[in-house]
Amino acid sequence: MIEILKAWRNGQKPHSSDLKVLEQWELSDHQRSNAFGITPENVRVRIEARSRLFCQLQQKKIEFPLLFEQLETLWKFWLPLATQLAEHRRQLGRPLVQGILGGQGTGKTTLGKVLTYILSLFHYDTLSLSLDDLYKTYSERQQLQKADPRLIWRGPPGTHDLELGIQVLEQLRQPLPDQTIAIPRFDKSLWQGAGDRISPEFVTGIDVILFEGWFVGCRPIDPQLFDFAPIPIITPLDQQFARDMNQQLNEYIPLWEKLDRLLILNPVDYRLSKQWRIQAEHDMIDTGKSGMTDGEISQFVDYFWKALHPELFINSLMENPGFVDLITDINPDHSIGNVYQVNL
Repeated sequence: MIEILKAWRNGQKPHSSDLKVLEQWELSDHQRSNAFGITPENVRVRIEARSRLFCQLQQKKIEFPLLFEQLETLWKFWLPLATQLAEHRRQLGRPLVQGILGGQGTGKTTLGKVLTYILSLFHYDTLSLSLDDLYKTYSERQQLQKADPRLIWRGPPGTHDLELGIQVLEQLRQPLPDQTIAIPRFDKSLWQGAGDRISPEFVTGIDVILFEGWFVGCRPIDPQLFDFAPIPIITPLDQQFARDMNQQLNEYIPLWEKLDRLLILNPVDYRLSKQWRIQAEHDMIDTGKSGMTDGEISQFVDYFWKALHPELFINSLMENPGFVDLITDINPDHSIGNVYQVNL
């Protein structure tokens, strides 16, 4: 497969024998082909359409090397996902809101950039919005911390302006003709890293909204699960914090209801996110910037696992086909693993 894609990248036109090989390869992965709606009846049409998209991308002068380096990921995940979003957007007849749930190192930012490029081939304009952009202001979070000293970091449920998020997503979903919409943005570097809201970005004519974050779409779970919770939820105080954050998730449901679809970028082992965060910090320090020690990062990540533990919240969500449309496993090397739907 890779040899065929490399040949196309180098300017060779798709041949019928190439397409036949790719059709067989496509149908050999039943989970992924099912997730993208590919059947023996439509595989020829789908592969021909994808090959045209692939060649169009290669011909465009895009300053984003990953599109030309990660050919397998482009072919088996990025292109069919973008096609699926374009089809859903066309069927909806209004802007589509795609939720993306993923933690540190799962590739949310890269995915957003890639989908923006590919969707432009469908003549769709894409906007990336992060849950981080909905943080309450610095002064509001200072007051919040006085009321609940456990909220030492921005990020857990309760630190976001939900009314703002609901308002913005609703405006994006149902825009008035030629309406200019203010998109909130957040700068994490302000106030010695505590961060603060900055001037909004103004947009118009958006077709697809990629709304991403580390717990986008997460729902409250049975509080009894915290009685025997996984590490690092150990002490009674840890358990109470987890229960309170779980209760706080109820306030986010109206925001999640603005999603049309939800994709989970799921590390094959949730503990990988801590390793990835440590590696990212090392890489940053190597460039001459200051960063946290391994111990500080471990404490930092543990804090968020105490708030919303992936083993409890993500696993629970992945078992519910009513809330999740697509799951993509992320391997230890950050590559794409299995792609599948929740079993009905």
